[in-house]
Amino acid sequence: MNPVSILFLALAMSTDAFAAAVGKGSSLHKPRLLEALRIGLIFGVIEAITPVVGWFIGQAAAQWVASWDHWIAFGLLLALGLHMIHNGLQLEQAAQEQDAPKQHGFWLLAVTGFATSIDALAVGVGLAFVNVNIWVAATAIGLATMTMVTLGVMLGRAIGTVMGQRAEILGGIVLIIVGSSILYEHLSALG
Repeated sequence: MNPVSILFLALAMSTDAFAAAVGKGSSLHKPRLLEALRIGLIFGVIEAITPVVGWFIGQAAAQWVASWDHWIAFGLLLALGLHMIHNGLQLEQAAQEQDAPKQHGFWLLAVTGFATSIDALAVGVGLAFVNVNIWVAATAIGLATMTMVTLGVMLGRAIGTVMGQRAEILGGIVLIIVGSSILYEHLSALG
């Protein structure tokens, strides 16, 4: 997997967290940069850990599926991309009227961060079947997520949830493109 693919993968993995961060930012009362960085750091660390866990799971299974590993990576990324597009197209439920908090609690953020990183776990499984340095990929995913979440929180009040939905759709499309690229690279190497 080349560095450009890893960059696109990292950006795609961070879009669902960005969408959640926009929502978090829009629900906070005038979020400050330090609060946005705190939320970004929590999401980024979780998002960096989950593909490594998935990669180890994939490595354990790699010896049994080596001949069709590229199809597994493509299938996982396609399914995740379609799922992200589906989620982005869902209509937002009406927000409940309540006083906006000044900051969200750690456990609420950690659970939200984990929920948005489930796809990174599955991507980590897929990455075990292709030639990629998981530590570079996980670091890129974590840094991209931290950056996107920090920006999402700060932009949340200004742009609302509409941009968050579009970001998740774009991330899904990018995942499908990355999966197709992996499949193409492997099939073109065979013949």
